[in-house]
Amino acid sequence: MSAPHLRLGVNVDHVATVRNARGGAHPDPVRAALAAIAAGADGITAHLREDRRHIRDEDMARLKREISKPLNFEMAATDEMVAIALRTRPHASCLVPEKRSERTTEGGLDVVTAHDHLKLVAAELARAGVRVSLFIEPSLEALEASKSIGAPVVELHTGSWCDALFHGEVAKADHEFGRIRVAAARAAELGIECHAGHGLDFDTARKIAALPQIVELNIGHFLMGEAIFLGLPEAIRKMRAAMEEGRGRAG
Repeated sequence: MSAPHLRLGVNVDHVATVRNARGGAHPDPVRAALAAIAAGADGITAHLREDRRHIRDEDMARLKREISKPLNFEMAATDEMVAIALRTRPHASCLVPEKRSERTTEGGLDVVTAHDHLKLVAAELARAGVRVSLFIEPSLEALEASKSIGAPVVELHTGSWCDALFHGEVAKADHEFGRIRVAAARAAELGIECHAGHGLDFDTARKIAALPQIVELNIGHFLMGEAIFLGLPEAIRKMRAAMEEGRGRAG
């Protein structure tokens, strides 16, 4: 039996980062989302942070209104963000940890400690027809907690693996990839749809695509960086080709 189609979700946060550095309306993250979809993206991800450092409320509203593919609303599990998600009604909400001091998301949710709160948030979003995803560390404990919370989807944090590869820490990279492999297999056993993301590039996307239980990759910063050199459509096409090459090795 062949592995399922591997979807590509493109995160447009850092188009907004560039826009906000200068002010004004350009570059427009919604235009980037439309270009990504035209080039082969299966969905669009955007993270509305508490401090609005990149994506803004009006960006999220326009994305929901203007794109033809699913919108994945990354958000902290706060009353403010839940209220915005309930108004926006995205296809999915991915609950992520958030700290003002971080440059980017530094790890997965503490789904064990925050279990009861996350369960309430997940239930409220689900009642509104929003598909809930939890951004978690690739650990069995986090998966069991996610199942108890009632999330139909998890996104495995791949940042530690990618960072280890970047720094040439081969043993650590092998260990981290082993954790991802085991977690993906366990997610399938639990009946949880498994996504992955954070720090992925062409090479790591190609490798992780070979894990048949993972059905979606969410990639943003790398693609926006490559777009400077290749153009966004070509960066998307090159990423899709890497993913499909890796998927061909799934088994």
